[in-house]
Amino acid sequence: MATSTATEITPNTVTVEEISPTTRRITITIPADAVNDRIEMSFGTLQLETALPGFRKGKAPKHLLEKRFGGALLKETRSQLVADSYSKALEEKSVRPVSDPELSPESMTQELVRGQPFTFTVDVEVVPEFEMPNLDGIPVRRPVVNVIEEHIDQELLRQRYRWGTPSRIDGQLTHLDRMVGRAEVKIEGSDDIFFETEQALVVVPADEDEGKGQLLGLMIDELDKALIGKSVGDEITVTTVGPEFHEREDVRGKQLNIKYTIRAAERITPAEVTDLVAKFGLGSPEILREQVKFALEQRRDAEQAAAEREQIFEWLLEQITFELPSKLTERQAARNLGRQRLDMLQRGLDEDTVERRLAEMRGQSEEIAQSRLRLFFVLARLAEQFGIGVTEADIAGRIHQIAQSQGVRPDQARAQLQKSGAINDVALQIREQKTADKLLERAAITDVPAEEWNKEIQVRAEEKLKAAKSGAKAAGQKTTSK
Repeated sequence: MATSTATEITPNTVTVEEISPTTRRITITIPADAVNDRIEMSFGTLQLETALPGFRKGKAPKHLLEKRFGGALLKETRSQLVADSYSKALEEKSVRPVSDPELSPESMTQELVRGQPFTFTVDVEVVPEFEMPNLDGIPVRRPVVNVIEEHIDQELLRQRYRWGTPSRIDGQLTHLDRMVGRAEVKIEGSDDIFFETEQALVVVPADEDEGKGQLLGLMIDELDKALIGKSVGDEITVTTVGPEFHEREDVRGKQLNIKYTIRAAERITPAEVTDLVAKFGLGSPEILREQVKFALEQRRDAEQAAAEREQIFEWLLEQITFELPSKLTERQAARNLGRQRLDMLQRGLDEDTVERRLAEMRGQSEEIAQSRLRLFFVLARLAEQFGIGVTEADIAGRIHQIAQSQGVRPDQARAQLQKSGAINDVALQIREQKTADKLLERAAITDVPAEEWNKEIQVRAEEKLKAAKSGAKAAGQKTTSK
């Protein structure tokens, strides 16, 4: 009876050590026979594919190949062994990483040697572990509002300005005038220009904005005082403090000096209602008002759903606490802004409003950034528990909503999202909203008048604004004291 001559490879030895609740140290030992087998395989492949002077392809002696390519080949083989064995170790030990592994200093210099086992160690951050509370009967307050004639009038006025006629102005600027110009930013303590652009768009804040407006994505207090009365050709200078969780690390907590030169300005003459009727082919002002009412009701429903979901999110954050992977918190700030942008675009907010709110969000505290990251892990686990997925049809539908709210074609909206790398954020947003909606099916919902709800939101917004200002002030004092 014939016997097998195949050589069985000894399996790797894998140990996993808990360094912290969110970090695992994985040590992997690849046995000598597995090292030898991979080295021989690599040299065999090299021999088949390489032609040396005096030898036909595939016929060069191994000792010549080792002399010429041995060092580089061993390094490449070592990298392949590390990658393959690490991947298998994750699956074998059910480790769920959330970041790239970091080789220990000793492992980075460890060489691959024939006839010897190869041992390396990596540290990797993993998905946090936490207990899930009872999810039945989560208390949710649903704001209720009826669209009335006053709302329709206000929206019609907004549309009249949106589709109005811009006209160049050279005289003094006033509220809601728009301008483009050259902006350059310097960081305190440096004479070098940190950032510059010739096409910075600025809008003079409206009366109700209390003087605050955004410039280069940063919220500037008393921007109205700097702009009102200025004219094309004038130069203004403003100073602000980079928010602690700005997506650019080199901006955080630094005093920023911005010089802005007005190149061109325009004032909008609102369109007539009859012009809008003709533009959209609606037949009459009455039909236009009906369409506006329908759009407002859709927006109301979207805002209502957003308010309900946000309460679900807040409840989850209050009930569930755990330690976060430290390296992810910083990256989360930039992700938050991208996802908040998508959410506001979907709800139909215009680009100026979106940029204004994003500028305010850049001043958020570390606590808020960490909360969003905790929420990500909680919702990911719930989505897995509920079997919630995202289809291409879901993504196409969401892109259509964004395109419709921005007045562009869906293919244009998709191209813009792909260019900015935000398609994955669209899918993530859909999954998290589906998860929240699943929890809302089991929630205890109470209707409240919109007026009462708006008062609550105003109080909370003022508290958040106060906290953001305190954080920015503390950052500025810290920078000055250096």
